[in-house]
Amino acid sequence: MYGWIWRHLPGNAWVRAFISLVLVLAVVYVLFQYVFPWAEPLLPFNDVTVDGQ
Repeated sequence: MYGWIWRHLPGNAWVRAFISLVLVLAVVYVLFQYVFPWAEPLLPFNDVTVDGQ
């Protein structure tokens, strides 16, 4: 899959590397801004079973 993406990006290797970096940063941004806040209430990280006494 990564090879397919690399072959379909325009430009030489430096331009492709820059576009790849921008794409990765865009995916990380979308995950942190939209996906993780949406999924956070659905995750069981705040269900603590240890008693504080």
